[in-house]
Amino acid sequence: MECVVLYTVREGVDRSRIMEAYPRHKAYFEAFHADGGGLLALGPFQDPDPAASSMGIFTSRQEAERFVAADPFVTEGLAEPRLLEWNAVHLG
Repeated sequence: MECVVLYTVREGVDRSRIMEAYPRHKAYFEAFHADGGGLLALGPFQDPDPAASSMGIFTSRQEAERFVAADPFVTEGLAEPRLLEWNAVHLG
């Protein structure tokens, strides 16, 4: 079963802090994927939603947990992850 991670920016975190941490986050997700991590897709929403500013899709909950455990957005206290197991129907 796949897993979706919704990231909510923590209250009081300024966008400039997110942008300053983004290069570390990008290097992390690129390395995670290159090392065979179960990351299928990720990215921000076009219109920021207070309930979820961005999301990632992972091959399993275990891979999602492994990812968020070391993601700079989480370890630096900028975003709060919410993990949801997803019974996706693949159409093709």
